[in-house]
Amino acid sequence: MGNPKRVLKRMFKSEDLYRKPNQLAQYYQRFRVGERLLFTGHSHQAWPDCGFDGQKQAWLDAAQYVDDKWERAFAKAERVREGYARLLDDDNGYYALASNTHDLVVRFLSALPLRRRPRIVTTDGEYHSIRRQLGRLNEEGIDLVKVAAHPAATASQRLIDAVNDQTAAVLVSSVYYQTAHIVPELKEVLNACMRVGAELLVDVYHALNAVPYSLRENGLDHAFVIGGGYKYCQLGEGNCFLRFPKECTMRPIITGWFSEFSALAEAKTGNDTVYGKGADRFAGSTYDPTSHYRAAEVFDFFDKNQLTPEFLRQISQHQVGLLISLFDEAGFDPKTIKRDRSVGLEQIGGFLALRTSHAEKFFTRLHQIGVLTDYRAELLRLGPAPYLCDEQLSQCMGYLSEVVHSL
Repeated sequence: MGNPKRVLKRMFKSEDLYRKPNQLAQYYQRFRVGERLLFTGHSHQAWPDCGFDGQKQAWLDAAQYVDDKWERAFAKAERVREGYARLLDDDNGYYALASNTHDLVVRFLSALPLRRRPRIVTTDGEYHSIRRQLGRLNEEGIDLVKVAAHPAATASQRLIDAVNDQTAAVLVSSVYYQTAHIVPELKEVLNACMRVGAELLVDVYHALNAVPYSLRENGLDHAFVIGGGYKYCQLGEGNCFLRFPKECTMRPIITGWFSEFSALAEAKTGNDTVYGKGADRFAGSTYDPTSHYRAAEVFDFFDKNQLTPEFLRQISQHQVGLLISLFDEAGFDPKTIKRDRSVGLEQIGGFLALRTSHAEKFFTRLHQIGVLTDYRAELLRLGPAPYLCDEQLSQCMGYLSEVVHSL
């Protein structure tokens, strides 16, 4: 028999992150998370200091190895792929990497049989990288069907009802970027797609590392998945991925030369464009590997400290729940600012969305006094992060109360 699996003692208890000083904050000195009220955690979380070490190492490797640096850079890219596969509890997919999700969405769309199946189904709550590109395709004749995103609890059924044998793909978020509402039952959407020969692409950007999302448990082994590390993973820019099933044989039209990288040494026969092995199928071209050096360090930091999606979800639910309690206690006039009370805490992702016609004004006033939030149309969004303590959350809501009552 092999060695028994070693059970590591968790570095932090949840209480260590709730009280002041937050014990995790010491690893984010350069972002000064203990001194500032950073509530853009759903968009741009602080990076742990170890990320800076990775960024410097990329430069040092380039200086020492010059063109031979790529062997080391590719090893960092593989660590990034492993990190995403672990977060998604996935052992049945390949991971193509790119600097942003739009590049990957375009490659995915270019592989669809849109001449034979000119119909794409989505919701009216998708992020801009999907919304804008699909809107432009619609202008050129693609049949775009947008179902209502909300209520999220029944969005999957609306998508299923819109799927027919002309459908090439369904594109939908697992957590909506505007409201943080979780979309359930995507397995049933995948089943509907598979019945007619369509593809399903799930955007997990707002779930990844905030809401545990197992592809295996959700029955999404045959789905395409996009996401990245700019938000809850704390990897910074330039770290996005397209996960696709291992049995995929699609041939994206938008294809860079890295898509045949593993096949470059093989003799070419015929005129067909060759695709390489594994993740190469949806790969792009030459890129700046610095982001992968940074990401590899951060993934190692999360692993070492056992900052698992399950533990981070516990912290996130506590923080969002505390913000909700503080908001309710403040007794705001719902005509001025309110929250959606129709959705329970367990159906909310990593931030609290507050509806107000003064969202931009409140955001600006908060920013002026040092509270970083963000807004989308009439939604003011408060995104905590695991390195913030409860006292900082109370301070944030206190400042919001001052701003609202000064209107």
